[in-house]
Amino acid sequence: MKLTSISFWGLLLLLSVDLIYGGTDYYSILDVPRSATTREIKKKYKLLSKKYHPDKNPGDKEAEQKFVQLAQAYEVLSDDEKRSIYDKFGEEGLKHNTGGQDFHNPFDIFAQFFGGSGHFGTQIEVDVSKQVICEQCRGTGAKSADDLITCSACNGEGMKVVKQMLGPGIFQQFHSTCDKCGGKGKMIKTKCPICEGKKVRRTTEQLNVIVDAGMVDGGDVKFEKESDEAPDTIPGDIIFKIKTLPHPQFERNGDDLYTKETISLIDALTGFEKNFTHLDGRTVILKSDQVTQPGFVKVIKNEGMPQHRTKSKGDLYVEYTVVFPSVIDEKTKQGLKNLFPNTDRITPKHEHNEL
Repeated sequence: MKLTSISFWGLLLLLSVDLIYGGTDYYSILDVPRSATTREIKKKYKLLSKKYHPDKNPGDKEAEQKFVQLAQAYEVLSDDEKRSIYDKFGEEGLKHNTGGQDFHNPFDIFAQFFGGSGHFGTQIEVDVSKQVICEQCRGTGAKSADDLITCSACNGEGMKVVKQMLGPGIFQQFHSTCDKCGGKGKMIKTKCPICEGKKVRRTTEQLNVIVDAGMVDGGDVKFEKESDEAPDTIPGDIIFKIKTLPHPQFERNGDDLYTKETISLIDALTGFEKNFTHLDGRTVILKSDQVTQPGFVKVIKNEGMPQHRTKSKGDLYVEYTVVFPSVIDEKTKQGLKNLFPNTDRITPKHEHNEL
């Protein structure tokens, strides 16, 4: 009977272990130990999510799946409540306690760290000086857990009862913050050697600011909860403002682009075909088999700026400038008069082109 009891409890233990450690191993996905701090988990997610982002690995299904798994692992392990449930009961425990464990869009989680919509546009690396919770003492300010002791003046309450005599036999009683522990209820016996008991330290962290294609001048790129850290405090956001530098060839107006193209008098009279390099590196061909008037504006549909977070584009307006010869001889003058005896002045107009 005793052997039967031992076998039963041994089987129950095996089933419990399988429940706890079975299913997806989020620590393994992020390549962090089970004792990793929230900051360590965040740091590893930022590193790996950039590496496996689908925009950096086009057509790679394994990288795409890894990117999704990283977001799911971070979503669980960065949340104290979810992480506690997962550590005790595994993935199945999360499903039972969260009603199925629906994960957020992985690109939304990525965007929390890098701004924009979560898809790559241009990337700018910025060094930011910020205050972070000391990783050595985890914000306690003490050298070890044993060096954080209960305040003897308030017995750990953080408040003291003070009596004040108003008259013979008459007292007033009120509560005040403990002056010995500053209302914390704990005292530090030996300070943390890294932060010297300050609980926080200064560090420089690199942020990768991703500017989505089509973002407007003055737009925001927000990094949620990436501002200064402090114990028992939710960090604020870091917000970058987009400032567009002038371009030597193109001028932007909303989603449309404007540029000028110079052609010779011969090209203006007989037609031409030429090309230029667009902002995204593509070659755009400009051509005409008709007379091009000075100041004529050609409208090329869908060759303007990308519209933010859509697949549409604005239009490109190309204004032509005609370069005339500085000097012509009398024979040439007469020849031109013979060719164009009754030429009327034509007002420049816009032309729409579906290129």
